[in-house]
Amino acid sequence: MIETVIPYRKRTIGGFNVRRVLPFSKRRSVGPFVFVDDFGPMEIVNDASLDILAHPHIGLATVTYLFSGRMTHRDSLGSIQLIEPGEVNWMTAGRGIVHSERVSDAGNDPATSLAGLQTWVALPESIEETEPSFAHHGSDELPLVEEDGIRLQVVLGGCYGVKSPVATVGKPFYAQCDLAAGHTIEIPVDIDERAAYILKGQVLIDNQPFQPGNLVVFGKGGAEIKAEKHAKFMILGGDRLEKPRFMWWNFVSSRQELIEAARMDWQKGNFEAIPNETGFVPLPEGNFPRVQPL
Repeated sequence: MIETVIPYRKRTIGGFNVRRVLPFSKRRSVGPFVFVDDFGPMEIVNDASLDILAHPHIGLATVTYLFSGRMTHRDSLGSIQLIEPGEVNWMTAGRGIVHSERVSDAGNDPATSLAGLQTWVALPESIEETEPSFAHHGSDELPLVEEDGIRLQVVLGGCYGVKSPVATVGKPFYAQCDLAAGHTIEIPVDIDERAAYILKGQVLIDNQPFQPGNLVVFGKGGAEIKAEKHAKFMILGGDRLEKPRFMWWNFVSSRQELIEAARMDWQKGNFEAIPNETGFVPLPEGNFPRVQPL
């Protein structure tokens, strides 16, 4: 059963034109996922126009997953990691971390486009001020489920009889599914909150057709997706957040005062810097708005 359908909205972040799915006015989160941006495909140019400069996070974990192209991750822990299609970067911000994601130094073929998803997972309240950390997993580490007409890569969590090696918190589930025309996949019923984001093709859910760019949030009970044409989509979700989160700019927390403190720390230069990087993203202009709970 369908609970909500969320269409993407166009946003611009630096040189990126993105399709923002979460947060949404009528649905602020799905499980622990509080932010979903779909970017690309976009032409890769040999300059820094697609680079995301150093910026801070608190209270969340970022999840970077690419479909094409390459990026270089750097952070204030000293991590330097190239990420390619089918791989995943999981970065726990906790009490605070700074990172950048650059295309210009990732060795991209000029004929290659850049496309992927950036999602944020809210950390459980009990550990939202934990120490920051970073982990990378290659595509060969992420388990595959391949059946007649179905190819599913489990990025986070466990389901369909397999479990991702990514060490997560908050029990998120995240998977990419390729579904051949005429085939059907059932959505796991043991996940508290579940949704599917359509990337390619056309699917039927509850006998309703859906095109790319829609996040379909499922209600309780059984649900399935049928591909009318070859389709690609992400399945995401997990346990419902134990309490609402506040969110402003790159900061997520169960307490508004932590967001206000992080804002001041970034403004005063109190966050730890990325080694050998000087460029950064400044705070948004204007007065600090009243943050809204998710």
